[in-house]
Order: sequence, then C-alpha cells, then structure tokens
Amino acid sequence: MPSHKANKFGTACEYHLAETYSVELERASWHDGRKGGTPWEFKATAHMHADGQPGTFKIYRAYHEKLQAAGGRYGFAVYRKRGTGAQVLKTTSIAASRLPTLRWHGGGDHRGTEQAKLAIADLF
Repeated sequence: MPSHKANKFGTACEYHLAETYSVELERASWHDGRKGGTPWEFKATAHMHADGQPGTFKIYRAYHEKLQAAGGRYGFAVYRKRGTGAQVLKTTSIAASRLPTLRWHGGGDHRGTEQAKLAIADLF
C-alpha cells in the first residue's frame, strides 16, 4: 500500500482514537495529544496487509523513551480498508511503561532512531 494511503488511514484512526479516549490533539514530534496533561501517542495498523501478512505497530525508540519518561500512554487501533476509508475494528490503550518487551533494531534514516514492531496479538 503506498505510504500516502497508509497515512490517510492512520489519520482517520488518530481522530477515532482521540474521540474514543477524549484526547485533545496536539502536534508534537513525540506525541499526538494530551488528556489531563498526560501525553498520548496514537498508533494504527491494518488488520491484514495486501500481501496477507498481519499488521504491526511501529514504535520509535527516542519517542517512546520520551513518552515513557513523561508518564504517557499509547492508543492503538486496528483497521481494515472499507471502500475509500478505514473501518476501525478494535482499539486499546496502554501506559507507555507497560508495553510488552520491545526488540529494537535499526530504523534507517526515516526517524533517526531505532524502531520496534509490535504484533496485533501482543496488545489485543
């Protein structure tokens, strides 16, 4: 799936998560919004990719460490493509400090930090 389409679906999920968890959107490099002063980061993935592989959530180390130090939370959404939009299938929220064990690996130059991938089954 081209990245601009993934971004479109991710943005739709971000709005859904903000509404679901009553988070006020606030653009920053390391989080997407705040609720009562607590920073929140939203992550979305397709239930199944076009190649038949299940989706994964990408976590970036530098941003995760900052979110965790600030006592932040993640909101996760799993979606499927529905017509020209996204249908959110399920959501969950978890404190950054309570994520399953992350295995960091090189993230390339995209965000200038290491990344880890979490399987849908790791969170739901």
